[in-house]
Amino acid sequence: MRLPPARYLRVVRTSAWYDLVVTAGFATPWTYGLLHGVLSSLGVALGLGPLPAQDPMQTLYANLLGSVVVVWAVLRLVRPLPEHGLYDGAARALFAMWQAYALTHGGPQLLWLFLGPEVAFGLVQLAPWVRRRPGPAGEGPWVGWARQHTVDRTEEQT
Repeated sequence: MRLPPARYLRVVRTSAWYDLVVTAGFATPWTYGLLHGVLSSLGVALGLGPLPAQDPMQTLYANLLGSVVVVWAVLRLVRPLPEHGLYDGAARALFAMWQAYALTHGGPQLLWLFLGPEVAFGLVQLAPWVRRRPGPAGEGPWVGWARQHTVDRTEEQT
């Protein structure tokens, strides 16, 4: 799969918009309280069951997640770089693993709605980095692609 750089950056920005929309409600205790109720009702309506009762530790971790992901999303919107897609893909692989772990250990079935986009965005953003031929001796398969598709921003800073 060959993904032109402009198209790849569009994927990076699209995943950032998705993150911003989906996680902004997790960023504060007040918005999370509202979102928790909405998600719990949605789970019931879809036959996936409600979320566990909200407690202070759950709220804290939801707020930490929301805060970090919102900042990360804004960075990818304001200054999208190919490397941001690589790191976002890696983060999505981790998120997907832990969501799958939770699902297999009795976590809320509503996680299925989040797992799909995590896997999809992760695969699309990681594929160009792992499906390239190795460059010169010592370079991994992704280094040549990154060198070829990364803009040198040192001139912009002077």
